[in-house]
Amino acid sequence: MGLTERWTTLRYHEEQQKYMRSTTRFNVVPAGRRSGKTECAKRRVILRALTETDWSDAWFVCGAPTHSQAKRIFWADLKAMIPKNLLAKPPSEGLLSLFLINGAEITVLGLDAPERIEGRPLNGIVLDEYGNMKEKVWGEHLRPALSDRLGWVDFIGVPEGRNHYYDLYQAAKRDVTGDWEAFTWTSEGILDPREISAAKRDLDELTYQQEYCASFVTFEGRAYHSFNANTNTKALLPYDPDDDLVLCFDFNVNPGVAVMCQEKGSTTNVIGEVHIPNNSNTPMVCEAVIEQWGEHRGSVMCYGDATGGSRGTAQVHGSDWDLIKNSLKPVFGNRLKFRVDRKNPRERVRVNAMNSRMRGVDGTIKMLVDPRTAPMTIKDLEGVRLLQGGGGEIDKRVDPKITHLTDALGYYIAKRHPVRVNRQTFVEEVL
Repeated sequence: MGLTERWTTLRYHEEQQKYMRSTTRFNVVPAGRRSGKTECAKRRVILRALTETDWSDAWFVCGAPTHSQAKRIFWADLKAMIPKNLLAKPPSEGLLSLFLINGAEITVLGLDAPERIEGRPLNGIVLDEYGNMKEKVWGEHLRPALSDRLGWVDFIGVPEGRNHYYDLYQAAKRDVTGDWEAFTWTSEGILDPREISAAKRDLDELTYQQEYCASFVTFEGRAYHSFNANTNTKALLPYDPDDDLVLCFDFNVNPGVAVMCQEKGSTTNVIGEVHIPNNSNTPMVCEAVIEQWGEHRGSVMCYGDATGGSRGTAQVHGSDWDLIKNSLKPVFGNRLKFRVDRKNPRERVRVNAMNSRMRGVDGTIKMLVDPRTAPMTIKDLEGVRLLQGGGGEIDKRVDPKITHLTDALGYYIAKRHPVRVNRQTFVEEVL
């Protein structure tokens, strides 16, 4: 069958070849970031849809955790990979469906609303970033839809801690029925060595092992495991009154907090904090900021909790961000700027960004904290714990007095210095 130019010749390694040729019904494929797993899955679903002869109305799905993710990952490529002469009619941009001349249909779906999959027999599905999907998606929604036609599934993605994806991978390795098979490979040896070196510089050890080595790492114990008081603290960090001053906010009553940073070269310097132990509110935190930093001459950049808080003063006098603006604008004028997203990143995204900033795999240090001016931030960094058995979520029950300063700092770090694991697209090498 004639294919499009999008089907470049790939140099697969042995494990990828095994996955590409697999006829097993259920394939579990945790693999390193940008290592070709999604490319392989796209080709598999297209080839199976084009060669389907048992059903005149075969239905195949390419799914991801959300609708926007699924469209971004699959839609443009699927359209580019299927020749127009093999389409029965033009693609449906509304349904995100491709209709093949043999009667088969390939649909791109987000599994954030898994009921989209129900009510129609399913021949096969690719589930990308499966570790980020809800556990019930498989058992309650997808498995029944496959029963009528003995449909197949490829569970692909990067590991997400020891969650339901880990359990599925372990079960596939133990399977003796022949229905399940497990494949895994790393990004090393596939991505450019320069990209691997950059990732080791940018990421902490656990994040690198998960994202590039496809390891189901255990996120337990200290949340900020990369922090070391010997390497990440430095007294008398410089303060530049004319440079940008970063204010990081988390909204709480006991304690009320804020963290102050400045970027110096490639390093984030934590040069101050506000920590009001009891009966605080946002205006009180702002008063403390003004007392310490009211003479600052440069821009003042505000980052923090996108929800804006919901307790105390904010319930009566507007959102916490409104209160911050009303308090600080008269002091800093047009130099006051806000960098707040509409929603917060996931906790583990923040934690990973913090750990990667504090120490890369190669030992690079990119965050320093002044123990004189930010002692409670250090206490947070040393004391915050993760939920036992969780996927990297912070355990707020250990000590309700901590986590808030590092939460505030984490909102900033995750936005200004996010963990970047998608800088390079999949390398397709022509033989």
